[in-house]
Amino acid sequence: MKTGASSGAADDTDSRVSEMRIIAIEEHVLPDEVKRAWNTIPGADDGTLGLNPGMIGERLADLGEQRLALMDETGVDVQVLSLTTPGLNNLGHHGIDLSRRANDLLAEAVAANPSRFQFMAALPSAEPEAAARELRRSVEELGCKGAVLFGRVGDKNLDDVIFEPTFACAAELGVPLLVHPQIPQTSVRDAYYGGFGTPIDLALSTFALGWHFEAGIQFIRMVLGGVFDRYPNLQVILGHWGELVLFYLERLVMLDRVSKLQRPFIDYIRSNLYLTASGMFSPAYLRQAIDAVGADRILFSTDYPYQYRPGGDARRFIEDLDLGAGDKAQFAHANWERLTGS
Repeated sequence: MKTGASSGAADDTDSRVSEMRIIAIEEHVLPDEVKRAWNTIPGADDGTLGLNPGMIGERLADLGEQRLALMDETGVDVQVLSLTTPGLNNLGHHGIDLSRRANDLLAEAVAANPSRFQFMAALPSAEPEAAARELRRSVEELGCKGAVLFGRVGDKNLDDVIFEPTFACAAELGVPLLVHPQIPQTSVRDAYYGGFGTPIDLALSTFALGWHFEAGIQFIRMVLGGVFDRYPNLQVILGHWGELVLFYLERLVMLDRVSKLQRPFIDYIRSNLYLTASGMFSPAYLRQAIDAVGADRILFSTDYPYQYRPGGDARRFIEDLDLGAGDKAQFAHANWERLTGS
């Protein structure tokens, strides 16, 4: 109960929040076929397969009762399913057929539980035209809500021409692209994240820090590369409250001194970027996100199964926020529904 509120008013508010639909938009899967490809195709595993052991791996593979039960337990009504990192970026032409099979599998999971699941497409990003075709097929034939990009393909960053067909297709279809973190290149890992032994090196270069610099830099490169000047309606999602971009806006806007973009840097943040929680349930980060992009550009996610915590964690986070009912609803479900036409 909020301090100073009457018992009846608090009870009504709590009831509305407890009944509020919660859509979690960054919830991961790892089909067995993709896992086998990472294990068997040279260069496919970038080192992060080791982040999916035991119970994590079991939960990634499950698209049925276990996943639904844990959704119920944490208070999530809908999961938007997507492939975990590194996606299909390192599979070359092998990714073309595998993307179709992975997206067909996700579509089947949605068809089996349409009130509980949606999905974002996996793309064979190393094959530019095939990636755009698969995005179009997944949206128009399978009903997906957008697609996930995993940053670089080899040494080609997201501002490279290899991604242009995907950007053009997403802008035409009006669907968002989630930029998911990818492990930094080997030379970067060796220079900045190595020297502490394999477990610490891997953690430091991925979920502790490296992933978040990597994904944030990819978005900044998209801005500086003119992607949003060419496709002004293209919408991109960054997880983990903006992958560090959010926290350095005061410095990043100084790029206006030297860039030749069509708009000030801050305009791209406020017009082309959505932020999601990725299981980082921090009221302070949420408030900073709202200050940066507005309450209509924040999305909820739990980063299942990596950030799953028992005890009704997801719903309790939303219930306890010091936000009005309208802003809570936007965060919990309405912004995603508006963005995707759900």
